[in-house]
Amino acid sequence: MLIVGNGLLITLDADSKVIKDGAVVIEDGIIRETGDTANIKARYLNAEFIDAQGKVIMPGMINTHMHLYSTFARGMALKDPPPRTFVQILERLWWRLDKTLGPEDVYISSLVPIIDCIRFGVTTILDHHASPMSVPGSLDECAKAVEEAGIRACLAYEVSDRDGLEIRDQGIEENVRFIKRCREDKSPFLQGSFGLHAQITLSDDTLKKCKEAAEGLDVGFHVHVAEGPEDLEDSLKKSGKRVVERLDSFGILGPRTIACHCVHINEAEMEILKGRDVNVVHNPESNMGNAVGVAPVLEMMEKGVRVGLGTDGYTSDMFEAIKVANMLHKLNQKNPSAAWGEVPTMVFANNREIAKRIFGIKIGVLEPGASGDVITVDYDPWTPLTPDNFYSHILFGMSGGLVDTSIVAGRVLMRNRKLTTVDSERILARSRELA
Repeated sequence: MLIVGNGLLITLDADSKVIKDGAVVIEDGIIRETGDTANIKARYLNAEFIDAQGKVIMPGMINTHMHLYSTFARGMALKDPPPRTFVQILERLWWRLDKTLGPEDVYISSLVPIIDCIRFGVTTILDHHASPMSVPGSLDECAKAVEEAGIRACLAYEVSDRDGLEIRDQGIEENVRFIKRCREDKSPFLQGSFGLHAQITLSDDTLKKCKEAAEGLDVGFHVHVAEGPEDLEDSLKKSGKRVVERLDSFGILGPRTIACHCVHINEAEMEILKGRDVNVVHNPESNMGNAVGVAPVLEMMEKGVRVGLGTDGYTSDMFEAIKVANMLHKLNQKNPSAAWGEVPTMVFANNREIAKRIFGIKIGVLEPGASGDVITVDYDPWTPLTPDNFYSHILFGMSGGLVDTSIVAGRVLMRNRKLTTVDSERILARSRELA
Protein backbone atom coordinates (compact mmCIF):
# COMPACT_ATOMS: atom_id res chain seq x y z
CA MET A 1 0.00 0.00 0.00
CA LEU A 2 1.23 3.48 -0.92
CA ILE A 3 0.15 6.91 0.27
CA VAL A 4 1.09 10.10 -1.57
CA GLY A 5 0.26 12.97 0.73
CA ASN A 6 1.05 16.30 2.34
CA GLY A 7 0.30 18.09 -0.91
CA LEU A 8 -2.25 20.23 -2.70
CA LEU A 9 -4.49 17.49 -4.15
CA ILE A 10 -6.29 18.15 -7.46
CA THR A 11 -8.62 15.19 -8.00
CA LEU A 12 -10.09 16.11 -11.43
CA ASP A 13 -13.20 14.21 -10.31
CA ALA A 14 -16.79 15.21 -11.10
CA ASP A 15 -16.78 17.74 -8.26
CA SER A 16 -13.31 19.12 -9.15
CA LYS A 17 -12.29 18.63 -5.53
CA VAL A 18 -9.13 20.37 -4.33
CA ILE A 19 -7.84 19.26 -0.93
CA LYS A 20 -5.36 21.67 0.67
CA ASP A 21 -3.38 19.09 2.66
CA GLY A 22 -4.51 16.06 0.72
CA ALA A 23 -3.44 12.47 0.23
CA VAL A 24 -4.27 9.57 -2.05
CA VAL A 25 -4.17 5.92 -0.97
CA ILE A 26 -3.17 3.29 -3.58
CA GLU A 27 -3.65 -0.42 -2.90
CA ASP A 28 -2.94 -3.16 -5.46
CA GLY A 29 -2.56 -0.51 -8.12
CA ILE A 30 -6.02 1.02 -7.50
CA ILE A 31 -6.95 4.18 -5.61
CA ARG A 32 -8.67 3.25 -2.38
CA GLU A 33 -9.51 6.75 -1.15
CA THR A 34 -8.49 10.39 -1.06
CA GLY A 35 -8.72 12.79 1.84
CA ASP A 36 -6.92 14.76 4.52
CA THR A 37 -3.31 13.64 5.00
CA ALA A 38 -3.36 13.46 8.79
CA ASN A 39 -6.57 11.45 8.85
CA ILE A 40 -5.38 9.02 6.18
CA LYS A 41 -1.95 8.47 7.76
CA ALA A 42 -3.60 7.72 11.08
CA ARG A 43 -5.71 4.96 9.51
CA TYR A 44 -3.02 3.37 7.33
CA LEU A 45 -0.11 3.11 9.72
CA ASN A 46 1.82 0.45 7.79
CA ALA A 47 1.60 2.03 4.35
CA GLU A 48 4.62 3.47 2.55
CA PHE A 49 4.37 7.26 2.57
CA ILE A 50 5.62 9.63 -0.12
CA ASP A 51 5.78 13.15 1.26
CA ALA A 52 4.81 15.60 -1.48
CA GLN A 53 6.16 18.42 0.70
CA GLY A 54 3.41 20.82 -0.30
CA LYS A 55 3.67 20.12 -4.03
CA VAL A 56 0.61 19.61 -6.23
CA ILE A 57 -0.68 16.02 -6.39
CA MET A 58 -2.74 15.25 -9.49
CA PRO A 59 -3.54 12.45 -11.97
CA GLY A 60 -0.91 11.43 -14.50
CA MET A 61 -1.33 12.95 -17.94
CA ILE A 62 -2.72 11.04 -20.96
CA ASN A 63 -1.42 11.56 -24.52
CA THR A 64 -3.91 10.18 -27.05
CA HIS A 65 -1.68 10.42 -30.16
CA MET A 66 2.07 9.81 -30.01
CA HIS A 67 4.86 8.69 -32.39
CA LEU A 68 7.68 7.07 -30.43
CA TYR A 69 9.51 6.11 -33.63
CA SER A 70 10.27 9.77 -34.47
CA THR A 71 13.07 9.97 -31.87
CA PHE A 72 16.06 10.07 -34.20
CA ALA A 73 14.72 12.99 -36.25
CA ARG A 74 15.87 15.52 -33.65
CA GLY A 75 18.81 17.50 -35.06
CA MET A 76 18.81 15.54 -38.33
CA ALA A 77 19.86 17.47 -41.45
CA LEU A 78 17.80 16.96 -44.61
CA LYS A 79 19.59 16.40 -47.93
CA ASP A 80 16.91 18.12 -50.00
CA PRO A 81 15.73 21.73 -50.14
CA PRO A 82 13.51 22.62 -47.16
CA PRO A 83 10.01 21.12 -47.57
CA ARG A 84 7.27 23.51 -48.60
CA THR A 85 4.29 21.14 -48.32
CA PHE A 86 3.11 18.49 -45.92
CA VAL A 87 3.72 15.68 -48.43
CA GLN A 88 7.29 16.92 -48.89
CA ILE A 89 7.78 16.70 -45.11
CA LEU A 90 6.64 13.08 -45.26
CA GLU A 91 8.78 12.24 -48.29
CA ARG A 92 11.96 14.04 -47.22
CA LEU A 93 11.96 13.18 -43.51
CA TRP A 94 9.53 10.66 -42.05
CA TRP A 95 9.34 8.19 -44.93
CA ARG A 96 13.13 8.06 -45.04
CA LEU A 97 13.66 7.83 -41.30
CA ASP A 98 11.20 5.01 -40.75
CA LYS A 99 12.93 2.85 -43.39
CA THR A 100 16.22 2.92 -41.44
CA LEU A 101 14.78 1.43 -38.25
CA GLY A 102 15.76 -2.10 -37.21
CA PRO A 103 14.66 -3.94 -34.04
CA GLU A 104 17.14 -2.23 -31.68
CA ASP A 105 16.40 1.16 -33.22
CA VAL A 106 12.69 0.60 -32.57
CA TYR A 107 13.35 -0.39 -28.97
CA ILE A 108 15.70 2.51 -28.16
CA SER A 109 13.67 5.09 -30.10
CA SER A 110 10.66 3.99 -28.02
CA LEU A 111 12.44 4.05 -24.68
CA VAL A 112 13.93 7.54 -25.08
CA PRO A 113 10.61 9.44 -25.42
CA ILE A 114 9.04 7.18 -22.80
CA ILE A 115 11.71 8.46 -20.40
CA ASP A 116 10.60 11.97 -21.39
CA CYS A 117 6.99 11.01 -20.73
CA ILE A 118 7.85 9.88 -17.21
CA ARG A 119 9.81 13.07 -16.58
CA PHE A 120 6.91 15.19 -17.83
CA GLY A 121 4.23 13.32 -15.89
CA VAL A 122 2.66 11.51 -18.85
CA THR A 123 1.66 8.06 -17.63
CA THR A 124 -0.49 6.83 -20.55
CA ILE A 125 0.09 7.09 -24.31
CA LEU A 126 -1.63 5.92 -27.49
CA ASP A 127 1.19 5.33 -29.97
CA HIS A 128 1.29 4.93 -33.76
CA HIS A 129 4.40 3.11 -35.07
CA ALA A 130 6.17 2.67 -38.43
CA SER A 131 9.33 0.72 -39.40
CA PRO A 132 8.62 -0.67 -42.90
CA MET A 133 11.93 -2.49 -43.30
CA SER A 134 11.44 -4.18 -39.92
CA VAL A 135 7.72 -4.79 -39.47
CA PRO A 136 7.36 -8.28 -37.91
CA GLY A 137 7.81 -8.07 -34.15
CA SER A 138 8.29 -4.29 -34.15
CA LEU A 139 5.37 -3.72 -31.77
CA ASP A 140 7.01 -6.20 -29.38
CA GLU A 141 10.09 -3.96 -29.36
CA CYS A 142 7.90 -0.97 -28.52
CA ALA A 143 6.14 -3.06 -25.86
CA LYS A 144 9.48 -4.10 -24.37
CA ALA A 145 10.31 -0.43 -23.81
CA VAL A 146 6.85 0.29 -22.38
CA GLU A 147 7.00 -2.60 -19.92
CA GLU A 148 10.59 -1.90 -18.88
CA ALA A 149 9.86 1.75 -18.12
CA GLY A 150 6.47 1.04 -16.54
CA ILE A 151 4.07 3.39 -18.30
CA ARG A 152 0.73 2.43 -19.88
CA ALA A 153 0.47 2.32 -23.69
CA CYS A 154 -1.74 1.31 -26.59
CA LEU A 155 0.37 0.40 -29.64
CA ALA A 156 -0.52 0.21 -33.33
CA TYR A 157 1.41 -0.39 -36.56
CA GLU A 158 0.57 2.00 -39.42
CA VAL A 159 -0.50 -0.01 -42.47
CA SER A 160 0.37 1.73 -45.75
CA ASP A 161 0.66 0.95 -49.46
CA ARG A 162 3.65 3.24 -49.95
CA ASP A 163 6.31 0.51 -49.58
CA GLY A 164 4.58 -2.20 -51.58
CA LEU A 165 2.01 -4.91 -50.98
CA GLU A 166 4.33 -7.31 -49.15
CA ILE A 167 5.15 -4.73 -46.48
CA ARG A 168 1.50 -3.69 -46.39
CA ASP A 169 0.52 -7.27 -45.60
CA GLN A 170 3.23 -7.48 -42.94
CA GLY A 171 1.69 -4.40 -41.31
CA ILE A 172 -1.75 -5.98 -41.28
CA GLU A 173 -0.34 -9.18 -39.80
CA GLU A 174 1.65 -7.25 -37.16
CA ASN A 175 -1.47 -5.44 -35.95
CA VAL A 176 -3.47 -8.67 -35.75
CA ARG A 177 -0.66 -10.59 -34.02
CA PHE A 178 -0.03 -7.89 -31.41
CA ILE A 179 -3.71 -7.31 -30.68
CA LYS A 180 -4.10 -11.04 -30.05
CA ARG A 181 -1.01 -11.03 -27.85
CA CYS A 182 -2.48 -8.25 -25.71
CA ARG A 183 -5.75 -10.12 -25.43
CA GLU A 184 -3.92 -13.22 -24.20
CA ASP A 185 -1.68 -11.31 -21.80
CA LYS A 186 -4.59 -9.32 -20.31
CA SER A 187 -2.19 -6.65 -19.13
CA PRO A 188 -3.75 -3.44 -17.77
CA PHE A 189 -0.67 -1.61 -19.08
CA LEU A 190 -0.56 -2.73 -22.71
CA GLN A 191 -3.23 -2.72 -25.42
CA GLY A 192 -3.26 -2.89 -29.19
CA SER A 193 -5.14 -0.90 -31.80
CA PHE A 194 -5.30 -1.43 -35.59
CA GLY A 195 -3.03 1.18 -37.14
CA LEU A 196 -3.57 2.81 -40.53
CA HIS A 197 -1.34 5.54 -41.95
CA ALA A 198 -3.82 7.80 -43.78
CA GLN A 199 -6.26 7.39 -46.64
CA ILE A 200 -3.74 9.08 -48.97
CA THR A 201 -1.54 5.93 -48.86
CA LEU A 202 -4.35 3.38 -48.60
CA SER A 203 -6.11 1.84 -51.60
CA ASP A 204 -9.68 0.58 -51.56
CA ASP A 205 -8.33 -2.97 -51.51
CA THR A 206 -6.12 -2.22 -48.50
CA LEU A 207 -8.92 -0.57 -46.52
CA LYS A 208 -11.13 -3.56 -47.25
CA LYS A 209 -8.41 -6.00 -46.16
CA CYS A 210 -7.79 -4.07 -42.93
CA LYS A 211 -11.47 -3.96 -42.06
CA GLU A 212 -11.74 -7.72 -42.69
CA ALA A 213 -8.60 -8.44 -40.65
CA ALA A 214 -9.97 -6.45 -37.71
CA GLU A 215 -13.26 -8.35 -37.59
CA GLY A 216 -13.67 -10.14 -34.28
CA LEU A 217 -10.67 -8.45 -32.63
CA ASP A 218 -12.86 -5.97 -30.69
CA VAL A 219 -10.57 -3.01 -31.34
CA GLY A 220 -10.78 0.29 -33.18
CA PHE A 221 -8.49 1.84 -35.76
CA HIS A 222 -5.83 4.49 -35.17
CA VAL A 223 -5.55 6.64 -38.31
CA HIS A 224 -4.49 10.09 -39.52
CA VAL A 225 -7.52 11.89 -40.98
CA ALA A 226 -7.45 14.92 -43.30
CA GLU A 227 -4.23 16.19 -41.75
CA GLY A 228 -3.01 18.14 -44.79
CA PRO A 229 -4.91 19.59 -47.77
CA GLU A 230 -3.27 16.96 -50.00
CA ASP A 231 -5.13 14.23 -48.12
CA LEU A 232 -8.49 15.81 -48.97
CA GLU A 233 -7.50 16.45 -52.59
CA ASP A 234 -6.33 12.84 -53.00
CA SER A 235 -9.50 11.42 -51.49
CA LEU A 236 -11.75 13.48 -53.75
CA LYS A 237 -9.70 12.58 -56.82
CA LYS A 238 -9.70 8.82 -56.33
CA SER A 239 -13.08 8.28 -54.70
CA GLY A 240 -15.23 11.37 -55.14
CA LYS A 241 -15.61 11.35 -51.36
CA ARG A 242 -14.06 13.51 -48.64
CA VAL A 243 -11.66 11.80 -46.23
CA VAL A 244 -14.12 11.04 -43.41
CA GLU A 245 -16.71 9.92 -45.94
CA ARG A 246 -14.27 7.54 -47.63
CA LEU A 247 -13.08 5.99 -44.36
CA ASP A 248 -16.68 5.64 -43.20
CA SER A 249 -17.64 3.82 -46.39
CA PHE A 250 -15.22 1.04 -45.38
CA GLY A 251 -16.49 0.79 -41.80
CA ILE A 252 -13.30 2.23 -40.30
CA LEU A 253 -15.04 4.70 -37.97
CA GLY A 254 -16.46 3.68 -34.60
CA PRO A 255 -16.43 4.32 -30.84
CA ARG A 256 -12.93 2.91 -30.35
CA THR A 257 -11.37 4.47 -33.44
CA ILE A 258 -8.81 7.27 -33.00
CA ALA A 259 -9.16 9.82 -35.82
CA CYS A 260 -6.13 12.08 -35.55
CA HIS A 261 -6.00 15.70 -36.72
CA CYS A 262 -9.25 16.15 -38.77
CA VAL A 263 -7.98 19.53 -39.97
CA HIS A 264 -9.61 19.60 -43.42
CA ILE A 265 -13.14 18.42 -42.72
CA ASN A 266 -16.54 20.05 -43.17
CA GLU A 267 -19.80 20.05 -41.20
CA ALA A 268 -21.13 16.94 -42.91
CA GLU A 269 -18.01 15.03 -41.87
CA MET A 270 -18.39 16.31 -38.32
CA GLU A 271 -21.88 14.84 -38.27
CA ILE A 272 -20.48 11.48 -39.41
CA LEU A 273 -17.84 11.57 -36.66
CA LYS A 274 -20.50 12.36 -34.08
CA GLY A 275 -22.87 9.72 -35.42
CA ARG A 276 -20.17 7.03 -35.31
CA ASP A 277 -19.08 8.15 -31.81
CA VAL A 278 -15.48 8.51 -33.05
CA ASN A 279 -12.62 9.82 -30.91
CA VAL A 280 -10.91 12.74 -32.66
CA VAL A 281 -7.46 13.76 -31.38
CA HIS A 282 -6.23 17.35 -31.79
CA ASN A 283 -2.46 17.87 -32.18
CA PRO A 284 -1.96 21.65 -32.19
CA GLU A 285 1.84 21.84 -32.11
CA SER A 286 2.27 19.35 -34.94
CA ASN A 287 -0.38 21.09 -37.07
CA MET A 288 1.35 24.44 -36.54
CA GLY A 289 4.82 23.02 -37.17
CA ASN A 290 3.73 21.30 -40.38
CA ALA A 291 1.70 24.37 -41.43
CA VAL A 292 -1.29 22.21 -42.37
CA GLY A 293 -3.95 24.49 -40.88
CA VAL A 294 -6.07 24.80 -37.75
CA ALA A 295 -8.38 21.90 -36.95
CA PRO A 296 -11.98 23.05 -36.38
CA VAL A 297 -12.08 21.45 -32.96
CA LEU A 298 -14.22 24.14 -31.35
CA GLU A 299 -16.87 23.58 -34.01
CA MET A 300 -16.58 19.81 -33.61
CA MET A 301 -17.03 20.01 -29.85
CA GLU A 302 -20.00 22.35 -30.24
CA LYS A 303 -21.62 19.66 -32.39
CA GLY A 304 -20.93 17.01 -29.76
CA VAL A 305 -17.86 15.33 -31.27
CA ARG A 306 -15.47 13.94 -28.65
CA VAL A 307 -12.08 15.61 -29.14
CA GLY A 308 -9.00 14.65 -27.15
CA LEU A 309 -5.52 16.18 -27.07
CA GLY A 310 -2.26 14.64 -28.28
CA THR A 311 1.22 15.66 -29.38
CA ASP A 312 1.84 13.61 -32.58
CA GLY A 313 5.40 13.03 -31.31
CA TYR A 314 6.17 16.76 -31.51
CA THR A 315 6.77 16.75 -27.76
CA SER A 316 6.23 14.43 -24.80
CA ASP A 317 4.99 17.28 -22.59
CA MET A 318 1.20 17.48 -22.34
CA PHE A 319 1.41 20.65 -20.21
CA GLU A 320 3.05 22.25 -23.24
CA ALA A 321 0.32 20.93 -25.56
CA ILE A 322 -2.32 22.52 -23.31
CA LYS A 323 -0.63 25.92 -23.55
CA VAL A 324 -0.28 25.78 -27.33
CA ALA A 325 -3.87 24.61 -27.89
CA ASN A 326 -5.11 27.47 -25.71
CA MET A 327 -3.17 30.09 -27.69
CA LEU A 328 -3.74 28.64 -31.16
CA HIS A 329 -7.52 28.86 -31.02
CA LYS A 330 -7.55 32.28 -29.40
CA LEU A 331 -5.37 33.56 -32.25
CA ASN A 332 -7.35 31.72 -34.92
CA GLN A 333 -10.70 32.97 -33.58
CA LYS A 334 -9.30 36.43 -32.83
CA ASN A 335 -11.02 36.04 -29.49
CA PRO A 336 -9.08 36.06 -26.19
CA SER A 337 -11.86 34.05 -24.53
CA ALA A 338 -11.86 31.25 -27.12
CA ALA A 339 -11.03 27.66 -26.10
CA TRP A 340 -11.14 28.46 -22.39
CA GLY A 341 -13.49 25.56 -21.68
CA GLU A 342 -12.74 23.29 -24.64
CA VAL A 343 -9.02 22.68 -24.02
CA PRO A 344 -9.37 21.40 -20.43
CA THR A 345 -12.32 19.29 -21.59
CA MET A 346 -10.07 17.73 -24.25
CA VAL A 347 -7.19 16.89 -21.95
CA PHE A 348 -8.91 16.10 -18.66
CA ALA A 349 -12.33 14.70 -19.63
CA ASN A 350 -12.12 13.42 -23.20
CA ASN A 351 -8.62 11.94 -22.99
CA ARG A 352 -9.81 10.07 -19.91
CA GLU A 353 -12.86 8.72 -21.76
CA ILE A 354 -10.75 7.70 -24.77
CA ALA A 355 -8.29 5.87 -22.51
CA LYS A 356 -11.15 4.10 -20.74
CA ARG A 357 -12.49 2.88 -24.09
CA ILE A 358 -9.05 1.46 -24.95
CA PHE A 359 -7.94 0.01 -21.61
CA GLY A 360 -11.30 -0.68 -20.01
CA ILE A 361 -10.31 0.96 -16.73
CA LYS A 362 -10.71 4.38 -15.12
CA ILE A 363 -7.60 6.53 -15.68
CA GLY A 364 -6.88 10.23 -15.26
CA VAL A 365 -8.78 10.92 -12.04
CA LEU A 366 -7.98 10.59 -8.34
CA GLU A 367 -10.98 8.83 -6.89
CA PRO A 368 -11.76 5.39 -5.45
CA GLY A 369 -11.69 2.68 -8.10
CA ALA A 370 -9.43 4.54 -10.54
CA SER A 371 -5.95 3.36 -11.41
CA GLY A 372 -3.25 4.75 -9.12
CA ASP A 373 -1.60 6.90 -11.80
CA VAL A 374 -0.36 9.91 -9.84
CA ILE A 375 2.15 12.72 -10.34
CA THR A 376 3.45 15.46 -8.11
CA VAL A 377 4.30 18.88 -9.54
CA ASP A 378 6.70 21.30 -7.88
CA TYR A 379 4.32 24.24 -8.06
CA ASP A 380 3.68 26.58 -5.14
CA PRO A 381 0.78 28.86 -6.13
CA TRP A 382 1.21 32.51 -5.27
CA THR A 383 -2.57 33.05 -5.42
CA PRO A 384 -5.27 30.75 -3.98
CA LEU A 385 -5.81 27.50 -5.95
CA THR A 386 -9.44 26.40 -5.74
CA PRO A 387 -11.91 24.06 -7.49
CA ASP A 388 -13.00 27.05 -9.57
CA ASN A 389 -9.57 28.12 -10.83
CA PHE A 390 -7.22 25.11 -10.77
CA TYR A 391 -7.13 25.01 -14.59
CA SER A 392 -5.79 28.56 -14.68
CA HIS A 393 -2.94 27.43 -12.42
CA ILE A 394 -2.23 24.41 -14.61
CA LEU A 395 -2.31 26.52 -17.76
CA PHE A 396 -0.19 29.44 -16.61
CA GLY A 397 1.89 28.01 -13.78
CA MET A 398 2.73 24.37 -14.43
CA SER A 399 4.97 22.64 -16.96
CA GLY A 400 6.32 19.14 -17.52
CA GLY A 401 9.71 20.20 -16.21
CA LEU A 402 8.18 20.83 -12.79
CA VAL A 403 7.00 17.22 -12.39
CA ASP A 404 8.79 15.70 -9.41
CA THR A 405 7.31 12.21 -9.06
CA SER A 406 5.50 9.89 -11.51
CA ILE A 407 3.56 6.80 -10.42
CA VAL A 408 1.64 4.26 -12.53
CA ALA A 409 -0.75 1.88 -10.73
CA GLY A 410 1.14 2.45 -7.50
CA ARG A 411 4.56 1.75 -9.04
CA VAL A 412 6.98 4.65 -8.61
CA LEU A 413 8.69 5.38 -11.95
CA MET A 414 10.33 8.64 -10.86
CA ARG A 415 10.84 10.11 -7.41
CA ASN A 416 12.45 13.46 -6.66
CA ARG A 417 13.25 13.75 -10.38
CA LYS A 418 15.23 10.48 -10.31
CA LEU A 419 14.08 7.65 -12.59
CA THR A 420 13.66 4.35 -10.77
CA THR A 421 12.99 1.83 -13.55
CA VAL A 422 15.48 2.66 -16.32
CA ASP A 423 19.12 3.75 -16.67
CA SER A 424 18.67 6.93 -18.69
CA GLU A 425 22.38 7.66 -19.10
CA ARG A 426 23.04 4.29 -20.72
CA ILE A 427 19.94 4.49 -22.92
CA LEU A 428 20.64 8.03 -24.14
CA ALA A 429 24.27 7.15 -24.88
CA ARG A 430 23.14 4.22 -27.03
CA SER A 431 20.52 6.44 -28.68
CA ARG A 432 23.24 8.87 -29.78
CA GLU A 433 25.27 6.00 -31.23
CA LEU A 434 22.33 4.65 -33.22
CA ALA A 435 21.31 8.13 -34.39
